Amino acid sequence: MRTIPVHLVQKYKDEGWWTDETIGDLLATGLAAAPDVEFRIHSAVRPWTGTFADVELVARRLAAGLRDRGVEPGDVVAFQLPNWMEAAATFWATSLLGATVVPIVHFYGPKEVGYILGAVTPKVYITAESFGRWQFDPELSSHVPIVGVVGRDFDDLLADEPMPGIVPTDPSLPALIAFTSGTTSSPKGVIHSHQSLGHETRQLGAWYPPDRGRQLTAAPVGHFIGMVNAFLIPVLDGSPINLTDAWDPAQALSLMQSDGLTVGGGATYFVISLLDHPDFTSDHLKFMKYAGLGGSSVPAVVTTRLAELGITVFRSYGSTEHPSIVGSMYDAPEEKRLFTDGVVLSGVEIRLADDGEIFSRGPDLCLGYTDAELTAKHFDDEGWYRTGDVGELDEDGYLTITDRKSDIIIRGGENISALEVEEVLLGMPDVAEAVVVAAPDARLGERAAAVLRLLPGRPMPSMEDLRAHFGRVGIAKQKWPEELHQVGDFPRTASGKVQKFLVRRDIATAGERE
Repeated sequence: MRTIPVHLVQKYKDEGWWTDETIGDLLATGLAAAPDVEFRIHSAVRPWTGTFADVELVARRLAAGLRDRGVEPGDVVAFQLPNWMEAAATFWATSLLGATVVPIVHFYGPKEVGYILGAVTPKVYITAESFGRWQFDPELSSHVPIVGVVGRDFDDLLADEPMPGIVPTDPSLPALIAFTSGTTSSPKGVIHSHQSLGHETRQLGAWYPPDRGRQLTAAPVGHFIGMVNAFLIPVLDGSPINLTDAWDPAQALSLMQSDGLTVGGGATYFVISLLDHPDFTSDHLKFMKYAGLGGSSVPAVVTTRLAELGITVFRSYGSTEHPSIVGSMYDAPEEKRLFTDGVVLSGVEIRLADDGEIFSRGPDLCLGYTDAELTAKHFDDEGWYRTGDVGELDEDGYLTITDRKSDIIIRGGENISALEVEEVLLGMPDVAEAVVVAAPDARLGERAAAVLRLLPGRPMPSMEDLRAHFGRVGIAKQKWPEELHQVGDFPRTASGKVQKFLVRRDIATAGERE
C-alpha cells in the first residue's frame, strides 16, 4: 500500500473527514436507528421483501457463524452475487466482523474470478449456484477454506444466535478491496480503508438531493458505486433500499407507476434506456426529477435533452481508486451542471500536468493496489494519484474531462481493459497483432472495437469465430468486442509503438460515415 504523507493524515483528521468510526460502526448505528425501513429485491428469480432489521438478523447470524469458523479482523471475505439480499447480509456481516470485504461483479467469468480469488486469498467465498451465464464451479474456489453457495448451502453458515455488537478494528486498515478493469490485463485490486470508504459514503450521501425519492438501484453491487449506493448510503440516512438484479427498462418504468420508485442517474445508459423505451410516457417524468450522471462519458447532447424534459442534471467524475474527485451540486448553475464535470469535493485537491493529465488526492483516495508495482506507478510520495484522464479547468474551477490517457473502454459504466481483450484476441490462431479501442455507442456511450492485423495469407475471422473464442476463454460477455476491423498495418511512432489515438479516431470517423 502507498505511504500517505503525515501532514495529509493530520489534515484529514483535523477536518473531520477521517474519524475513528469503522464501517461496522457506521452500519451498527444506522441499522439500530432505522430497523423498520423497507428492504426489497425486485427480481424474477429471487425476489425478497423485508426490513433493515430482517437483513441485519441474517447478517449477524452469518457474522456469528463465520466468527465460530475462525474469521477475524484482517481476514478477507469475497462474494460474487447479484443484487440479492444475501449480498447485503454478506457485506454487512463482514463489516461487523472488522474483516475485509471483496465484492466481485456478478457477471465476471471464470478467468476474472479465478484471478481475483488468487490475488486476495480469501478465507471465505460466497457466491450463487447459478445466475444468467454464471454457474458455480467448485474448482475456482477449491483453495478457499469456507465456501457458501446461495441456493445450496449458504444457510448452513448461519449460526442459531446472532452476533451482538461489532468486532473492533483499526479504521486505517483495509475495509474493502474492489476489483476494476483498467490498463492491466487482469482486474486491478483497489484497497480502501474504513476511513476512505466512510468519508466517501458520507460525502456522496450529502451530495444527493434531499428530495430524490425512493431510489431503485440497478448498478451491480460488485461495483464500488453500486455497493455504496445499495448497502451504505441508505443505512446512513435511513432511506429504503430497492434493488433489481437485472436492468430492465420496462420493469423500472412499471415500478415507477406501481411503487413510486425513482431512477436518479448513474451511467448515462440507464437514463437514456428509459427515455427511449416504448413504455415511457410523460407521466414517468415526475419520478425522474434528478439525474446524477457519472461512471462513463456524458455527452452534452444527453444532458441538454434531459434538461429540456425538466430533469435536473448534475455530473460527477471519479474512479474506483478515487471515487469522488469533482462534482456539480444539483443546485449549481445549469451551464456548469450540463457541460462540466464539477468542482473539487470536500478535502480533494487536483492539479493538471503540462499535457492536461489530472492528478488528484483527498480523504476518499484509496490506499493503493494489491499489486505493489501498480501502486508505485500511479501514486507519488506527496499523495498524488495519476488518474490517466485529461481535463481542463475553467475560470470558476469547474473541471471538464476532455480525453483519456488510460487504456480503458467504458461501456455502460463498466470498465473494460483494452489490454485484457487484446491478449484474448492474440490467442486466435490467425491473428498477428490486435488493437482494441473505444468506439462511440449511442446507447452505451462506448463499446469495444477490435482491429486486427493478420498473419500473411490468413483469413479474417468472423464475429461468430470471435464470440466462440471468447466464450471458450471464459471472459465476461460485456468485454467481448462488438466491432471487428482489419488493417494491413497500424499507424506507429518512430519507435514502432501503435498510435492508438489515430486508430480510435479512424474508428469514430468510420462510424460517422455509416
